[in-house]
Amino acid sequence: MKIENYISALLYRYQCVTVPGFGAFLTEIQSAQLNGSTHTFYPPKKVVSFNPHLKNNDGLLVNHVALQEKISYEDAIMAVQNVVALWKEQLQRRETLELKNIGSISVNAEWNWVFEPITAVNYLSDAFGLSAVVSPAVQREVLKAQVEALEEKAPIVFTPERKKNYSFLKYAAAIVMTLGAGGAAYKYQYEQQFANDSLMVEKAVQEKVQSKIQAATFFIETPLPAVTLNVSDNAVKPYHIVAGSFRNEANADKIFNELKALGFEPIRLEQNQFGLFPVLYGSFASYTEAQTKMKEIHKSHNKEAWLLIKEL
Repeated sequence: MKIENYISALLYRYQCVTVPGFGAFLTEIQSAQLNGSTHTFYPPKKVVSFNPHLKNNDGLLVNHVALQEKISYEDAIMAVQNVVALWKEQLQRRETLELKNIGSISVNAEWNWVFEPITAVNYLSDAFGLSAVVSPAVQREVLKAQVEALEEKAPIVFTPERKKNYSFLKYAAAIVMTLGAGGAAYKYQYEQQFANDSLMVEKAVQEKVQSKIQAATFFIETPLPAVTLNVSDNAVKPYHIVAGSFRNEANADKIFNELKALGFEPIRLEQNQFGLFPVLYGSFASYTEAQTKMKEIHKSHNKEAWLLIKEL
């Protein structure tokens, strides 16, 4: 089973995809860039990195494999563990592990794993279809020098023209100005008369409307009861920091109570379609706020907390 295909599919939707017992693939949004030396514009993208220390099973990858392969959750765990064992044996032999559309993992002289992502794949769905654009540099100084050289070789010579008699134009201009002034006066008088007539009609209509409003009386014998709308905060907070997903509901309650005792405001979700009980540190309205809070949780409480982007 090639679980790298499932990892690649999940990276389009999630910030973190953990392979149980192996490590986690993380994504970070990189803004658009310009390479001045090559005159190339690069669109925004998701940069993939690898953390070998995040190995706990959060249920995301295993549940996805179980759904796609149409097998049970336990069989999916066994399948992922078998693939991870093969990957580790390959790295122990100092062979490079190639993961399609994700990157490669090799072992250096200190026996540390080195991850090289594939830059050809952009996991940012908002930038789908955008590619790098090369724009040639504008040679302003070169063109200016060429124009100056041409001017030196072929200077422009102005030839004076013979002065002509245009005195008749003065009389024509006077006639045109007289006619224009007369037309403007007639137009002003017509517009003023039209405005006065319109004002009188509008005033009469308003008087009739006011008289009808004053004569009307409104009664509400049985007023409608007030309607209270219950709006859920999670409906506008699609960014959630996940503490863990548990198959045993008692374990989920235990973690929920521990987080509450530590001063967090945890959220206990109902059992999902995979049979798991998720526990959240909290939900946030913006990606920046959620990322800041998750960094604080990584430093102070749990390095394996991850970000879920979904409207619950």
